[in-house]
Amino acid sequence: QAQLVESGGGLVQPGGSLRLSCAVSGSIFSLYSMAWYRQRPGKQRELVADITIGGSPDYVDSANYADSVKGRFTISRDKAKNTMYLQMNSLKPEDTAVYYCNAEGVLTSIWGQGTQVTVSS
Repeated sequence: QAQLVESGGGLVQPGGSLRLSCAVSGSIFSLYSMAWYRQRPGKQRELVADITIGGSPDYVDSANYADSVKGRFTISRDKAKNTMYLQMNSLKPEDTAVYYCNAEGVLTSIWGQGTQVTVSS
């Protein structure tokens, strides 16, 4: 069973930046997407950004973002390191949340344990 391990969370001032990492250990059969979700205090878990993964080596991953983070966050994936990233810039207090990574394969859906991001002065 593959596992996802997030890292990179922490405390940052408004306007600051953080980069979250999601390392994949093991293999995921027919992986087709990866995503970052977050759960803000008192709110339901919401999609932040996702990346669609193609089956051919020539396929360029395509990304989608929640309106609230467009232009500030960037999702990316390093195939060689089997790691997904979320670069978060111009952070706002409302970005405070536990951030989770997710991987979807044909036969499975895997979640990481979450990493806390706190944006506060």
